[in-house]
Amino acid sequence: LDLDTARQELEEFIPHVKNISDSSVRKMAGRDLMRFREFKKQGMAVKFGRFTQNENKQIRKNVEEFLALTGLDSAEKLLFTSRYPEDKDTIHRLKAEHHFCEKISEGIPRPWRLIYYRARKMFDPNNYKGRYTAEEKEKLKKYQALHGNDWKKISELMSRSNLSVAMKFSEIKSAINYGAWTEEETRKLISAVKDVMRRRLRTENPSSPSSLEESNTDVWIDREQLYQPLPWTEIETKVGSRFWRQCKQKWTSILTNKLTRGQKSHRGTNGLRTKITLIKRLYETKAEDASEVNWDELSIAIGDVPRTYVQSKFYRLKVSFVPLWKRRTFSEIIDYLYEKTLPELEEKL
Repeated sequence: LDLDTARQELEEFIPHVKNISDSSVRKMAGRDLMRFREFKKQGMAVKFGRFTQNENKQIRKNVEEFLALTGLDSAEKLLFTSRYPEDKDTIHRLKAEHHFCEKISEGIPRPWRLIYYRARKMFDPNNYKGRYTAEEKEKLKKYQALHGNDWKKISELMSRSNLSVAMKFSEIKSAINYGAWTEEETRKLISAVKDVMRRRLRTENPSSPSSLEESNTDVWIDREQLYQPLPWTEIETKVGSRFWRQCKQKWTSILTNKLTRGQKSHRGTNGLRTKITLIKRLYETKAEDASEVNWDELSIAIGDVPRTYVQSKFYRLKVSFVPLWKRRTFSEIIDYLYEKTLPELEEKL
């Protein structure tokens, strides 16, 4: 497929594909499009967000079956090949011969890249090593002074994951302020996020108008882009007085407030319609657990609101209308809302 056709076809499965770079679209067209078409035939929607227990089990099964098929003796060799330079060529050959991409993602209606990253997280023995000792923290500072932010190199030296060493160094070096955010800190955070978003827009859409560069408003940043992962360690550095996790939490708070402030379309009569739509859509998902719900899809169905707005709306519904909700399963709560609360709301409407 040519690039435009691939992007157009993928948009049916991934609404935010317009924000994805050309190179990523080409990879997805090769690795994912055929799979997505098959899942569509089976009536399965492409999923994002948190992986369910069943999906984790399927990943384990896929990895174990691929190891048995190729004769490789560990998932670490398969997923972290660079740690075994002497076996690298053999492993790459086996992956190509036995269609690693197809096998690892079998039975899971998600983009291949997300499945691969999830598998790496699950099977990385360096991911689960507990708290850093004082000695490890000193080593980390020394290695960072020698190698800069080459976290791959540092992770190898410390036998910790890339993410772990990057996040821990960020925590060590930050002059953390645990009090209320000042106006100056908040301004720096918003400015840092805007800088990142502008750079991302330039990279993914070089032909975008220069007004995007000069704009001092949030208009040009749409909801899908705002909720994409951001480089929090870089943002932390620009803020200067807050740890990366604090920056992420504050940004989520700002974002939710901005996008839900003055939501007049979801009050009064329209508020009733929102509740009715939400209950109906949740019931139609037939989800057994909240992690199986595509909250982004629901937020689109309800209107231009973030997923956190939809989740908080659901929380208020169950607390307000479902007796003893803490003792009920997720599906029991949805059934109660559908069978008992929905008729009341429709009558009120």
